[in-house]
Formats: sequence, C-alpha cells, structure tokens
Amino acid sequence: MPKIPTPRENLMRPLKVTVFLLCLGPVGVLIWKFFHELLGANPVDVITRSTGRWTLTFLLITLGITPLRRLAGMPWLVRFRRMLGLYAFFYGCLHLTTYVWMDKFFDVHEMLQDILTRRFITAGMTGWLLMLPLALTSTGGWIRRLGGKRWQKLHRLIYFSAVAGVIHFLWLVKADKQKPLTYGAVLAILLAWRLVTWAVAKTKSRGLKQQLPVRS
Repeated sequence: MPKIPTPRENLMRPLKVTVFLLCLGPVGVLIWKFFHELLGANPVDVITRSTGRWTLTFLLITLGITPLRRLAGMPWLVRFRRMLGLYAFFYGCLHLTTYVWMDKFFDVHEMLQDILTRRFITAGMTGWLLMLPLALTSTGGWIRRLGGKRWQKLHRLIYFSAVAGVIHFLWLVKADKQKPLTYGAVLAILLAWRLVTWAVAKTKSRGLKQQLPVRS
C-alpha cells in the first residue's frame, strides 16, 4: 500500500522547489546581464567576484541551518541543508571555472604558478578542494557506507572550507576589507556557537557519567 504523504510533506515539496529556484537566482541574473551586455568593462572580474561571494554566502547559510533550527525550534530546516551545501559547491565550481577558463584559458603552468606564489589563490583552491569530498558524499548511500558518525566527522570539513574561503576573500581585497570582514564575523559567530554547544554537551556527558552508580 503506497504511503500517504502528510500535510507537512505536501507543504515541503513546493517549498523545496521554491528554495531551489531562488538559489538559482544569482546565476540567472549573471546570465541575463551577460546577454544584455550589463557586466561592465571587465565581465570576467564581475563573474569571478559574484560567484565567489555567493559561494561564501551559501557556505555560511548552510552552517547557519543547525543553530537556526535549534534556536527557532524549526527542525524541518535540516531538510534544506544538503541542497544549500550543494549550491555552495555549485557556485564554487562556477567560481573556479571562471578562473580556469575565462581568466587563465586552461594554462596549467600559469595556474600552478598562481597556486604556489599567490596566497589568495592557494586559500581559494584549498577551500574548493575541501568542499569536493563533501559534495561527493552528500547522498544517502554515502551516509550508509561511511556510517553516521564518520560521515558527520567528514562533513565538519565545511568549517575549514568556509575559513579558507574567508581568508581567500580577505587576501584578495586590497583596499576596502569591509565585506570579507563581515563574512569573517558571521563565520566567527557560527564557529563560536559550535564550540559552545560542543563544550556544553561534553559537560553534560561528564555529569551523567559521574551520576551513574559504580558497579562493584
């Protein structure tokens, strides 16, 4: 007998489609501007910076899902975390593709020189590489293969990827550092929340162990 969807599930489907389409908005705007010649004198720079900022934005939104759902009492938000994380990787791939294709024209030697000599490129490449295993293991099948605990440990790489992304942005900007510092402040708050909840959980765990009766 087929499972009858609950009212919440019926509401979740159109909501997921709406969020999915909204997440495509930034790339849609870039495409529209490109075909209408509205990207300015240096379209490659505009595309590179826009996709980079949206990569960081989606990383931070993904990291913000857990504290928001707990603080606001909205556990259903967790259903959007995978989608948002994959969109962070999607925009990261667009950011990287713009650099590889439109900026360096697939010149491997020049790109390797950049990675070795330009620290903001090194940080950016690091951030993307850290996202790669997260995207590859984002399916339910990989959760079963790795096991819940190992999968969760692996996906903590998202914090390191976000840190690398903020450093990449901070080192890239030479004059007005307000935007990268804003991203950094949001990330610092999310990391602080994570550390506090981890410390509280550890303290409670120790308290419970101390309360357990000692077996003779």
